[in-house]
Amino acid sequence: MISIVCAPIYSRGEGLSTQVPVGIEEGLKHDSWIICDNLGSVQKAQLTDYVGSLSRSITSQLNRAMKSALDLL
Repeated sequence: MISIVCAPIYSRGEGLSTQVPVGIEEGLKHDSWIICDNLGSVQKAQLTDYVGSLSRSITSQLNRAMKSALDLL
């Protein structure tokens, strides 16, 4: 089985370096935050519902947030 690392998405964030704002443009129903300091592992087979996708800009922000959360800077 294949496991992947996931970052939860919450409806509120605090603007920390480990958080990335996302919203309707990414396919969500409302503005939200990807929270990278609460990573988890799930089986890929459990991810069955497509929600949206990230632009290059948001992906870059997410990469920076992940580096910050993992202290890789």
